[in-house]
Amino acid sequence: MNAEEFRQRGKEMIDYVADYIENIQERRVFPTVEPGYLHQLIPDHAPEEGEKWEDLFKDIERVIMPGVTHWHHPQFHAYFPTANSYPSICADILSDAIACTGFSWACSPACTELEVVMMDWLAKLLNLPEQFLSGGKGGGVIQGTASESTLVALLAARHKAVHDYRQTHPDVKNDEEVAAKLVAYCSDNAHSSVERAGLLGHVKIMQLPADDKHSLRGDTLQEAINKDKSQGLIPCFVCATLGTTLSCGFDNTKELGTVCEKEGIWMHIDAAYAGSAFICPEYRYLLDGVEHAMSFDFNPHKWLLVNFDCSAMWFKDTSYMVEAFKVEPLYLRHNNTGSVPDFRHWQIPFGRRFRSLKLWFVLRLYGVKALQEYIRKHITLAHEFEALVVKDDRFEITAEVIMGLVCFRIKGPNEPNEKLLKLINEDGRIHLVPSKINDTYFIRFAVCAKSTESKDITYAWSVITELATGIMENNQ
Repeated sequence: MNAEEFRQRGKEMIDYVADYIENIQERRVFPTVEPGYLHQLIPDHAPEEGEKWEDLFKDIERVIMPGVTHWHHPQFHAYFPTANSYPSICADILSDAIACTGFSWACSPACTELEVVMMDWLAKLLNLPEQFLSGGKGGGVIQGTASESTLVALLAARHKAVHDYRQTHPDVKNDEEVAAKLVAYCSDNAHSSVERAGLLGHVKIMQLPADDKHSLRGDTLQEAINKDKSQGLIPCFVCATLGTTLSCGFDNTKELGTVCEKEGIWMHIDAAYAGSAFICPEYRYLLDGVEHAMSFDFNPHKWLLVNFDCSAMWFKDTSYMVEAFKVEPLYLRHNNTGSVPDFRHWQIPFGRRFRSLKLWFVLRLYGVKALQEYIRKHITLAHEFEALVVKDDRFEITAEVIMGLVCFRIKGPNEPNEKLLKLINEDGRIHLVPSKINDTYFIRFAVCAKSTESKDITYAWSVITELATGIMENNQ
Protein backbone atom coordinates (compact mmCIF):
# COMPACT_ATOMS: atom_id res chain seq x y z
CA MET A 1 0.00 0.00 0.00
CA ASN A 2 1.51 3.30 -1.10
CA ALA A 3 0.57 6.79 0.09
CA GLU A 4 -2.09 7.32 -2.55
CA GLU A 5 -3.84 4.05 -1.79
CA PHE A 6 -3.51 4.77 1.92
CA ARG A 7 -5.39 8.04 1.42
CA GLN A 8 -8.19 6.16 -0.34
CA ARG A 9 -8.35 3.15 2.00
CA GLY A 10 -7.91 5.32 5.07
CA LYS A 11 -10.98 7.34 4.11
CA GLU A 12 -12.90 4.13 3.53
CA MET A 13 -11.95 2.90 6.99
CA ILE A 14 -12.91 6.21 8.61
CA ASP A 15 -16.32 5.96 6.94
CA TYR A 16 -16.68 2.36 8.14
CA VAL A 17 -15.75 3.30 11.70
CA ALA A 18 -18.15 6.24 11.78
CA ASP A 19 -20.97 4.08 10.37
CA TYR A 20 -20.20 1.34 12.90
CA ILE A 21 -20.35 3.70 15.86
CA GLU A 22 -23.40 5.68 14.72
CA ASN A 23 -25.41 2.55 13.87
CA ILE A 24 -24.14 0.23 16.59
CA GLN A 25 -27.61 -0.04 18.15
CA GLU A 26 -28.70 -2.10 15.13
CA ARG A 27 -26.31 -4.89 16.09
CA ARG A 28 -26.83 -7.56 18.74
CA VAL A 29 -24.93 -6.35 21.79
CA PHE A 30 -23.50 -9.77 22.73
CA PRO A 31 -22.28 -12.28 20.12
CA THR A 32 -23.76 -15.75 19.66
CA VAL A 33 -20.59 -17.46 18.42
CA GLU A 34 -19.06 -20.53 20.05
CA PRO A 35 -15.36 -20.88 21.00
CA GLY A 36 -13.26 -21.61 17.93
CA TYR A 37 -15.69 -20.00 15.49
CA LEU A 38 -13.03 -17.85 13.83
CA HIS A 39 -10.70 -20.77 13.02
CA GLN A 40 -13.39 -22.06 10.65
CA LEU A 41 -13.56 -18.76 8.75
CA ILE A 42 -9.92 -18.11 7.86
CA PRO A 43 -7.04 -20.27 6.58
CA ASP A 44 -4.66 -21.94 9.00
CA HIS A 45 -1.62 -20.23 7.44
CA ALA A 46 -0.62 -16.77 6.21
CA PRO A 47 -0.94 -16.03 2.46
CA GLU A 48 2.20 -16.36 0.33
CA GLU A 49 1.24 -13.32 -1.76
CA GLY A 50 -0.46 -10.13 -0.69
CA GLU A 51 -4.23 -10.07 -1.02
CA LYS A 52 -6.55 -7.34 -2.28
CA TRP A 53 -7.82 -4.66 0.10
CA GLU A 54 -11.38 -5.34 -1.06
CA ASP A 55 -11.16 -8.97 0.09
CA LEU A 56 -9.73 -7.99 3.46
CA PHE A 57 -12.34 -5.27 3.94
CA LYS A 58 -15.19 -7.72 3.30
CA ASP A 59 -13.80 -10.02 5.97
CA ILE A 60 -14.28 -7.42 8.69
CA GLU A 61 -18.01 -8.13 8.66
CA ARG A 62 -17.69 -11.81 7.77
CA VAL A 63 -14.96 -12.78 10.24
CA ILE A 64 -14.55 -10.15 12.94
CA MET A 65 -17.91 -8.55 13.68
CA PRO A 66 -19.77 -11.80 14.43
CA GLY A 67 -17.43 -12.30 17.39
CA VAL A 68 -17.44 -8.73 18.74
CA THR A 69 -19.08 -7.76 22.01
CA HIS A 70 -20.23 -4.21 21.30
CA TRP A 71 -19.08 -2.28 24.35
CA HIS A 72 -20.41 1.00 22.96
CA HIS A 73 -23.90 -0.28 22.30
CA PRO A 74 -26.53 1.67 24.29
CA GLN A 75 -27.70 -1.65 25.78
CA PHE A 76 -24.24 -2.72 26.97
CA HIS A 77 -24.46 -2.49 30.77
CA ALA A 78 -21.77 -4.98 31.83
CA TYR A 79 -18.53 -4.42 33.75
CA PHE A 80 -17.67 -0.70 33.64
CA PRO A 81 -17.46 1.67 30.66
CA THR A 82 -14.58 1.67 28.24
CA ALA A 83 -14.25 5.11 26.73
CA ASN A 84 -14.51 5.95 23.03
CA SER A 85 -14.57 9.23 21.12
CA TYR A 86 -13.71 10.54 17.69
CA PRO A 87 -11.00 12.94 18.97
CA SER A 88 -9.29 10.04 20.73
CA ILE A 89 -9.45 7.87 17.62
CA CYS A 90 -7.89 10.69 15.60
CA ALA A 91 -5.11 11.02 18.18
CA ASP A 92 -4.38 7.31 17.92
CA ILE A 93 -4.07 7.64 14.14
CA LEU A 94 -1.42 10.32 14.66
CA SER A 95 0.32 8.22 17.33
CA ASP A 96 0.42 5.26 14.96
CA ALA A 97 1.84 7.46 12.20
CA ILE A 98 4.61 8.90 14.40
CA ALA A 99 5.21 5.35 15.65
CA CYS A 100 7.82 6.24 18.24
CA THR A 101 8.79 3.97 21.12
CA GLY A 102 9.04 6.50 23.92
CA PHE A 103 11.17 4.66 26.46
CA SER A 104 13.32 7.77 27.01
CA TRP A 105 13.11 11.51 26.51
CA ALA A 106 15.62 11.30 23.65
CA CYS A 107 13.46 8.78 21.75
CA SER A 108 11.02 11.59 21.03
CA PRO A 109 11.04 14.58 23.37
CA ALA A 110 7.45 15.53 22.50
CA CYS A 111 6.23 12.09 23.60
CA THR A 112 7.69 12.52 27.09
CA GLU A 113 7.03 16.23 27.52
CA LEU A 114 3.40 16.18 26.41
CA GLU A 115 2.79 13.35 28.86
CA VAL A 116 4.27 15.37 31.71
CA VAL A 117 2.06 18.35 30.87
CA MET A 118 -1.10 16.28 30.36
CA MET A 119 -0.61 14.52 33.68
CA ASP A 120 -0.31 17.91 35.36
CA TRP A 121 -3.48 19.07 33.58
CA LEU A 122 -5.33 16.02 34.89
CA ALA A 123 -3.89 16.40 38.40
CA LYS A 124 -5.15 19.97 38.54
CA LEU A 125 -8.60 18.90 37.29
CA LEU A 126 -8.74 16.41 40.16
CA ASN A 127 -7.35 18.96 42.62
CA LEU A 128 -4.61 16.56 43.66
CA PRO A 129 -2.12 17.78 46.27
CA GLU A 130 0.78 19.69 44.73
CA GLN A 131 3.22 16.95 45.74
CA PHE A 132 1.82 14.84 42.89
CA LEU A 133 2.64 17.42 40.19
CA SER A 134 5.87 17.58 38.20
CA GLY A 135 8.58 20.04 39.11
CA GLY A 136 9.38 18.53 42.50
CA LYS A 137 9.70 14.98 43.76
CA GLY A 138 6.33 13.90 42.40
CA GLY A 139 4.89 13.39 38.95
CA GLY A 140 2.50 11.48 36.77
CA VAL A 141 2.82 8.82 34.09
CA ILE A 142 0.43 6.99 31.77
CA GLN A 143 0.29 3.26 32.42
CA GLY A 144 -1.55 0.69 30.34
CA THR A 145 -4.08 -0.33 33.00
CA ALA A 146 -4.92 0.21 36.67
CA SER A 147 -3.71 -3.36 37.23
CA GLU A 148 -0.25 -2.37 36.00
CA SER A 149 -0.34 0.66 38.27
CA THR A 150 -1.14 -1.45 41.32
CA LEU A 151 1.78 -3.75 40.53
CA VAL A 152 4.14 -0.81 39.94
CA ALA A 153 3.08 0.75 43.26
CA LEU A 154 3.49 -2.54 45.11
CA LEU A 155 6.97 -3.10 43.68
CA ALA A 156 8.02 0.45 44.60
CA ALA A 157 6.61 -0.02 48.11
CA ARG A 158 8.39 -3.38 48.40
CA HIS A 159 11.71 -1.81 47.41
CA LYS A 160 11.23 1.05 49.88
CA ALA A 161 10.22 -1.26 52.74
CA VAL A 162 13.24 -3.52 52.26
CA HIS A 163 15.59 -0.54 52.04
CA ASP A 164 14.11 1.17 55.12
CA TYR A 165 14.18 -2.01 57.20
CA ARG A 166 17.79 -2.74 56.37
CA GLN A 167 18.76 0.81 57.28
CA THR A 168 17.45 0.25 60.81
CA HIS A 169 18.51 -3.41 61.02
CA PRO A 170 22.11 -3.54 59.72
CA ASP A 171 22.50 -7.10 60.94
CA VAL A 172 20.12 -8.37 58.24
CA LYS A 173 22.23 -10.15 55.63
CA ASN A 174 20.19 -9.73 52.41
CA ASP A 175 17.07 -8.27 50.87
CA GLU A 176 15.37 -11.64 50.50
CA GLU A 177 15.36 -12.14 54.26
CA VAL A 178 13.30 -8.96 54.64
CA ALA A 179 11.12 -9.49 51.58
CA ALA A 180 9.94 -12.85 52.89
CA LYS A 181 8.33 -11.08 55.85
CA LEU A 182 6.49 -8.38 53.88
CA VAL A 183 2.71 -8.23 53.97
CA ALA A 184 0.20 -5.98 52.17
CA TYR A 185 -3.50 -5.26 52.62
CA CYS A 186 -6.66 -4.56 50.67
CA SER A 187 -10.41 -4.90 51.12
CA ASP A 188 -12.11 -8.22 50.44
CA ASN A 189 -14.06 -6.18 47.86
CA ALA A 190 -10.90 -5.10 46.02
CA HIS A 191 -10.26 -6.06 42.41
CA SER A 192 -8.56 -9.39 41.77
CA SER A 193 -5.63 -7.50 40.23
CA VAL A 194 -4.46 -6.59 43.74
CA GLU A 195 -4.13 -10.25 44.65
CA ARG A 196 -2.42 -10.84 41.32
CA ALA A 197 0.04 -8.01 42.03
CA GLY A 198 0.93 -9.81 45.24
CA LEU A 199 1.59 -13.02 43.35
CA LEU A 200 3.81 -11.25 40.82
CA GLY A 201 5.57 -9.16 43.45
CA HIS A 202 6.02 -12.01 45.92
CA VAL A 203 4.20 -10.10 48.68
CA LYS A 204 1.47 -11.73 50.74
CA ILE A 205 -1.85 -9.91 50.32
CA MET A 206 -4.24 -9.91 53.28
CA GLN A 207 -7.86 -9.30 52.26
CA LEU A 208 -9.60 -7.47 55.10
CA PRO A 209 -13.39 -7.41 55.64
CA ALA A 210 -15.25 -4.34 54.42
CA ASP A 211 -18.09 -2.90 56.51
CA ASP A 212 -21.79 -3.08 55.64
CA LYS A 213 -21.33 -0.19 53.19
CA HIS A 214 -18.59 -2.12 51.38
CA SER A 215 -15.89 0.17 52.75
CA LEU A 216 -12.58 -0.83 54.34
CA ARG A 217 -12.13 1.11 57.57
CA GLY A 218 -9.10 2.29 59.48
CA ASP A 219 -9.72 0.29 62.66
CA THR A 220 -9.90 -2.94 60.65
CA LEU A 221 -6.56 -2.13 59.03
CA GLN A 222 -4.93 -1.18 62.32
CA GLU A 223 -6.05 -4.42 63.96
CA ALA A 224 -4.58 -6.47 61.09
CA ILE A 225 -1.29 -4.53 61.21
CA ASN A 226 -0.96 -5.04 64.95
CA LYS A 227 -1.58 -8.76 64.59
CA ASP A 228 0.93 -9.20 61.77
CA LYS A 229 3.63 -7.16 63.48
CA SER A 230 3.23 -9.29 66.60
CA GLN A 231 4.00 -12.31 64.42
CA GLY A 232 7.19 -10.77 63.05
CA LEU A 233 5.77 -9.67 59.69
CA ILE A 234 6.52 -6.32 58.07
CA PRO A 235 3.46 -4.40 56.77
CA CYS A 236 4.49 -2.43 53.67
CA PHE A 237 1.55 -1.63 51.39
CA VAL A 238 -2.18 -0.88 51.40
CA CYS A 239 -4.31 -0.70 48.25
CA ALA A 240 -7.42 1.39 48.90
CA THR A 241 -10.17 1.29 46.30
CA LEU A 242 -12.47 4.14 45.34
CA GLY A 243 -15.27 2.61 43.26
CA THR A 244 -14.92 -1.16 43.63
CA THR A 245 -15.80 -3.42 40.71
CA LEU A 246 -18.12 -5.51 42.87
CA SER A 247 -20.46 -2.70 43.91
CA CYS A 248 -18.74 0.69 43.41
CA GLY A 249 -17.93 0.85 47.11
CA PHE A 250 -15.50 3.41 48.52
CA ASP A 251 -12.83 2.57 51.06
CA ASN A 252 -12.34 5.16 53.79
CA THR A 253 -9.08 6.65 52.55
CA LYS A 254 -8.96 9.26 55.30
CA GLU A 255 -8.92 6.60 58.00
CA LEU A 256 -6.69 4.22 56.06
CA GLY A 257 -4.27 7.00 55.18
CA THR A 258 -3.94 8.14 58.78
CA VAL A 259 -3.06 4.59 59.83
CA CYS A 260 -0.58 4.23 56.95
CA GLU A 261 1.21 7.47 57.78
CA LYS A 262 1.50 6.49 61.45
CA GLU A 263 2.83 3.03 60.57
CA GLY A 264 5.09 4.14 57.71
CA ILE A 265 3.17 2.10 55.13
CA TRP A 266 2.73 2.97 51.44
CA MET A 267 -0.93 3.64 50.56
CA HIS A 268 -1.91 3.33 46.91
CA ILE A 269 -5.37 4.45 45.78
CA ASP A 270 -7.02 2.60 42.91
CA ALA A 271 -9.87 4.72 41.52
CA ALA A 272 -9.88 3.07 38.08
CA TYR A 273 -13.57 3.69 37.35
CA ALA A 274 -14.74 6.38 39.76
CA GLY A 275 -11.69 8.62 39.42
CA SER A 276 -13.03 10.34 36.31
CA ALA A 277 -15.99 11.65 38.33
CA PHE A 278 -13.65 13.57 40.62
CA ILE A 279 -13.31 16.26 37.94
CA CYS A 280 -16.83 17.25 39.05
CA PRO A 281 -16.62 19.39 42.21
CA GLU A 282 -19.67 17.69 43.76
CA TYR A 283 -17.88 14.31 43.70
CA ARG A 284 -14.38 15.46 44.67
CA TYR A 285 -15.12 14.77 48.36
CA LEU A 286 -14.87 11.06 47.55
CA LEU A 287 -11.14 11.57 46.95
CA ASP A 288 -10.53 13.12 50.38
CA GLY A 289 -7.64 11.27 51.97
CA VAL A 290 -5.53 11.25 48.82
CA GLU A 291 -3.16 13.59 50.66
CA HIS A 292 -2.08 10.53 52.67
CA ALA A 293 -1.40 8.41 49.58
CA MET A 294 2.02 7.71 48.11
CA SER A 295 0.46 6.88 44.72
CA PHE A 296 -2.88 7.28 42.99
CA ASP A 297 -4.35 5.93 39.76
CA PHE A 298 -7.50 6.19 37.67
CA ASN A 299 -8.45 5.23 34.12
CA PRO A 300 -9.40 8.02 31.71
CA HIS A 301 -9.96 5.13 29.29
CA LYS A 302 -12.98 4.07 31.33
CA TRP A 303 -15.08 7.20 31.70
CA LEU A 304 -13.30 10.24 30.31
CA LEU A 305 -13.75 9.63 26.56
CA VAL A 306 -10.10 8.62 26.06
CA ASN A 307 -9.78 5.30 24.22
CA PHE A 308 -7.95 2.36 25.78
CA ASP A 309 -5.20 2.29 26.90
CA CYS A 310 -4.68 5.29 29.18
CA SER A 311 -4.33 4.75 32.93
CA ALA A 312 -3.20 7.88 34.79
CA MET A 313 -0.86 7.29 37.74
CA TRP A 314 0.83 9.75 40.09
CA PHE A 315 3.56 9.46 42.74
CA LYS A 316 4.40 11.79 45.60
CA ASP A 317 8.03 10.77 45.27
CA THR A 318 9.08 9.14 42.03
CA SER A 319 12.54 8.22 43.32
CA TYR A 320 11.28 5.07 45.07
CA MET A 321 9.88 3.73 41.81
CA VAL A 322 12.89 4.73 39.72
CA GLU A 323 15.26 3.12 42.21
CA ALA A 324 13.21 -0.09 42.07
CA PHE A 325 13.10 -0.27 38.26
CA LYS A 326 16.21 1.51 36.99
CA VAL A 327 18.59 -0.31 34.67
CA GLU A 328 20.81 2.10 32.70
CA PRO A 329 23.09 0.54 30.05
CA LEU A 330 25.27 2.89 28.05
CA TYR A 331 23.24 2.56 24.86
CA LEU A 332 20.16 3.99 26.59
CA ARG A 333 21.83 7.07 28.02
CA HIS A 334 21.58 10.49 26.39
CA ASN A 335 22.82 14.02 27.00
CA ASN A 336 19.92 14.82 29.34
CA THR A 337 19.89 11.57 31.32
CA GLY A 338 19.00 12.34 34.92
CA SER A 339 17.56 15.80 34.26
CA VAL A 340 14.40 14.68 32.44
CA PRO A 341 12.05 11.72 33.03
CA ASP A 342 12.83 8.54 31.13
CA PHE A 343 9.50 6.76 31.52
CA ARG A 344 10.89 3.25 31.06
CA HIS A 345 11.92 3.57 34.73
CA TRP A 346 8.31 4.27 35.71
CA GLN A 347 6.63 1.16 34.29
CA ILE A 348 6.81 -2.60 33.73
CA PRO A 349 7.21 -2.61 29.90
CA PHE A 350 10.24 -1.09 28.23
CA GLY A 351 8.65 0.66 25.26
CA ARG A 352 5.57 2.85 25.26
CA ARG A 353 3.18 4.46 22.80
CA PHE A 354 2.50 8.19 22.39
CA ARG A 355 -0.63 7.89 24.55
CA SER A 356 -0.69 11.48 25.82
CA LEU A 357 -1.90 12.62 22.40
CA LYS A 358 -5.29 11.11 23.25
CA LEU A 359 -5.55 13.16 26.42
CA TRP A 360 -4.45 16.31 24.61
CA PHE A 361 -7.01 15.88 21.83
CA VAL A 362 -9.88 14.99 24.16
CA LEU A 363 -9.23 17.71 26.75
CA ARG A 364 -8.83 20.40 24.11
CA LEU A 365 -11.72 19.43 21.84
CA TYR A 366 -14.27 18.65 24.57
CA GLY A 367 -13.15 20.99 27.32
CA VAL A 368 -13.67 20.40 31.02
CA LYS A 369 -17.33 21.45 31.10
CA ALA A 370 -18.42 18.94 28.45
CA LEU A 371 -16.56 16.12 30.20
CA GLN A 372 -18.18 17.02 33.51
CA GLU A 373 -21.62 17.00 31.90
CA TYR A 374 -20.89 13.60 30.37
CA ILE A 375 -20.11 12.14 33.80
CA ARG A 376 -23.18 13.78 35.34
CA LYS A 377 -25.43 12.44 32.59
CA HIS A 378 -24.32 8.85 33.23
CA ILE A 379 -24.89 9.22 36.96
CA THR A 380 -28.35 10.70 36.33
CA LEU A 381 -29.22 7.76 34.09
CA ALA A 382 -28.09 5.35 36.82
CA HIS A 383 -30.43 7.03 39.29
CA GLU A 384 -33.25 6.72 36.74
CA PHE A 385 -32.65 2.97 36.64
CA GLU A 386 -32.43 2.87 40.44
CA ALA A 387 -35.84 4.56 40.67
CA LEU A 388 -37.38 1.93 38.39
CA VAL A 389 -35.99 -0.86 40.58
CA VAL A 390 -37.24 0.78 43.78
CA LYS A 391 -40.77 1.13 42.36
CA ASP A 392 -41.02 -2.65 41.83
CA ASP A 393 -41.39 -4.32 45.23
CA ARG A 394 -40.18 -7.64 43.81
CA PHE A 395 -36.66 -6.21 43.57
CA GLU A 396 -34.15 -4.60 45.91
CA ILE A 397 -31.06 -2.38 45.63
CA THR A 398 -28.01 -3.99 47.24
CA ALA A 399 -25.56 -1.05 47.35
CA GLU A 400 -25.80 2.71 47.51
CA VAL A 401 -25.89 4.25 44.03
CA ILE A 402 -23.16 6.90 43.92
CA MET A 403 -21.74 6.71 40.40
CA GLY A 404 -23.07 5.09 37.22
CA LEU A 405 -23.54 1.58 38.63
CA VAL A 406 -26.72 0.08 40.09
CA CYS A 407 -26.58 -3.24 41.95
CA PHE A 408 -29.97 -4.94 42.18
CA ARG A 409 -31.61 -8.34 42.61
CA ILE A 410 -34.90 -10.16 42.95
CA LYS A 411 -35.71 -10.38 46.65
CA GLY A 412 -35.12 -13.78 48.16
CA PRO A 413 -32.62 -16.56 47.38
CA ASN A 414 -29.81 -16.40 44.83
CA GLU A 415 -31.20 -18.97 42.38
CA PRO A 416 -33.86 -16.77 40.69
CA ASN A 417 -31.25 -14.04 40.19
CA GLU A 418 -28.83 -16.51 38.63
CA LYS A 419 -31.59 -17.67 36.28
CA LEU A 420 -32.50 -14.09 35.44
CA LEU A 421 -28.95 -13.13 34.51
CA LYS A 422 -28.60 -16.24 32.35
CA LEU A 423 -31.87 -15.45 30.53
CA ILE A 424 -30.90 -11.81 30.00
CA ASN A 425 -27.66 -12.69 28.25
CA GLU A 426 -29.16 -15.56 26.26
CA ASP A 427 -31.96 -13.23 25.15
CA GLY A 428 -29.34 -10.82 23.78
CA ARG A 429 -31.28 -7.55 23.85
CA ILE A 430 -29.15 -6.22 26.71
CA HIS A 431 -25.92 -7.39 28.32
CA LEU A 432 -25.23 -7.52 32.09
CA VAL A 433 -22.87 -9.33 34.45
CA PRO A 434 -23.31 -10.51 38.06
CA SER A 435 -21.50 -9.97 41.31
CA LYS A 436 -21.55 -11.50 44.79
CA ILE A 437 -20.75 -10.13 48.24
CA ASN A 438 -21.08 -12.21 51.41
CA ASP A 439 -22.81 -15.00 49.46
CA THR A 440 -25.48 -12.61 48.17
CA TYR A 441 -25.72 -12.84 44.37
CA PHE A 442 -26.84 -9.70 42.56
CA ILE A 443 -26.81 -8.15 39.09
CA ARG A 444 -24.77 -5.11 38.09
CA PHE A 445 -26.30 -2.50 35.79
CA ALA A 446 -23.65 -0.05 34.56
CA VAL A 447 -24.31 2.93 32.33
CA CYS A 448 -21.52 2.49 29.80
CA ALA A 449 -22.09 3.82 26.28
CA LYS A 450 -21.80 7.45 25.26
CA SER A 451 -25.00 6.99 23.25
CA THR A 452 -27.14 5.67 26.14
CA GLU A 453 -30.24 7.79 26.81
CA SER A 454 -33.25 7.66 29.13
CA LYS A 455 -35.20 5.59 26.60
CA ASP A 456 -32.47 2.94 26.74
CA ILE A 457 -32.76 2.76 30.53
CA THR A 458 -36.52 2.28 30.27
CA TYR A 459 -36.08 -0.34 27.57
CA ALA A 460 -33.49 -2.28 29.60
CA TRP A 461 -35.79 -2.35 32.62
CA SER A 462 -38.68 -3.57 30.48
CA VAL A 463 -36.52 -6.48 29.27
CA ILE A 464 -35.44 -7.31 32.81
CA THR A 465 -38.97 -7.26 34.24
CA GLU A 466 -40.34 -9.26 31.32
CA LEU A 467 -37.82 -12.05 31.88
CA ALA A 468 -38.10 -11.84 35.67
CA THR A 469 -41.88 -12.16 35.52
CA GLY A 470 -41.50 -15.39 33.55
CA ILE A 471 -39.17 -16.83 36.19
CA MET A 472 -41.48 -15.87 39.04
CA GLU A 473 -44.55 -17.32 37.33
CA ASN A 474 -42.73 -20.59 36.68
CA ASN A 475 -41.64 -20.76 40.31
CA GLN A 476 -45.21 -20.27 41.47
